[in-house]
Amino acid sequence: MRSVKVFLVVFCLAVAATITMAFMDVKAIKKTKTNDKDKGFAVIELFTSEGCSSCPPADALVARVQKENDDKQVYILAFHVDYWNSSSWKDAFSSSEYSERQKQYSRWLKLSSIYTPQIVVNGRTEFVGSEEATLRNAIKTNLQKAAKAELTLSDVKVNGEKASLQYHIAGQTSNSALILALVEKNATTKVKGGENGGHTLSHVQIVQKLKTVSINNDNGTESIPLPHGFSPEKWEVIGFVQNTANGEILGATNAVFPSNESANATK
Repeated sequence: MRSVKVFLVVFCLAVAATITMAFMDVKAIKKTKTNDKDKGFAVIELFTSEGCSSCPPADALVARVQKENDDKQVYILAFHVDYWNSSSWKDAFSSSEYSERQKQYSRWLKLSSIYTPQIVVNGRTEFVGSEEATLRNAIKTNLQKAAKAELTLSDVKVNGEKASLQYHIAGQTSNSALILALVEKNATTKVKGGENGGHTLSHVQIVQKLKTVSINNDNGTESIPLPHGFSPEKWEVIGFVQNTANGEILGATNAVFPSNESANATK
């Protein structure tokens, strides 16, 4: 009788262990599938201006989206165009280079004109920058698509007025270029003229430098000039691989700067 009881106890423990392992396997499978979906990314390019009264809602929208997707591969780039500048107000963050980039998108996407606020996601989808539902759907869709290229930025170093980094690219790179953007994470401006005169505007992810690198090798080292008074915690680099024939962004990542304390510790 005792041997039968022992057998039953062992049998029950074995069944329980089998069920537990099966449950753990199911969880592991679910986790893997989730990770597969998370391989996607979304590069959100906002074309905006302090001289445009329709732009502040779009600026506020991308700021909310950034906070909500901080743990995902969502990269926001705010390009301040210069064609809104006038004698009453000039956007200090604006550049003709960013206006030209927007014009290039109009050619890639076969648009009849350019406008602000405009958002372009992964180089292939464009819409009015304040359309929240459209933006959220675009992010969701692109996060579920596997990237065509994998980009890694590493070994970021600050040396005086320049920063250097190493890059590695794997996957699809034909007809493509590496774009490196130096981004100021946030800023505010008291606008004294133009359509937003008298308002204080908040901005996030402001592109201050943009560098295009020809992809001759899968690995390389590049440098980016830094602004006067550079503070590492207020800036980052966003890099992406872009098809130069149709504008499609194939892969993206970002890199943070080492803090002053870390830099001093390594000297």
